[in-house]
Amino acid sequence: MKLHLANPGDTKLFTAYGADHVMVNGERHERSIAVLAEEVRSDWNAAGFDRLNETHFAWFLAFRPDVLLLGTGAQQRFAHPRLYRALTDAGIGVECMTTPAACRTYNILVAEGRRVIAAILL
Repeated sequence: MKLHLANPGDTKLFTAYGADHVMVNGERHERSIAVLAEEVRSDWNAAGFDRLNETHFAWFLAFRPDVLLLGTGAQQRFAHPRLYRALTDAGIGVECMTTPAACRTYNILVAEGRRVIAAILL
């Protein structure tokens, strides 16, 4: 599905998504990524939902977002709170949702000027 949203400057926005990919500013990604307003990070080494551990979530602490949106694919899945405890202890919200919902929610929050990261599992 293509998403249509005016892109203010160089802000990274989701422009499409499918079962095996997402597109950010027209660039296709077929592996897990983390998207911030300023950049797309492909060095987040999450290999799938069932392999997530505390280190995968702690990786986001350095970015100091207001909220982390975890896109879990076509099905909404919830990570155990112990996995992201370091984030919640730091006052960072964590929301688990389907990948399409994470893409749409990220675009809205970025447009509002919020410090948000979308972590997309592919």
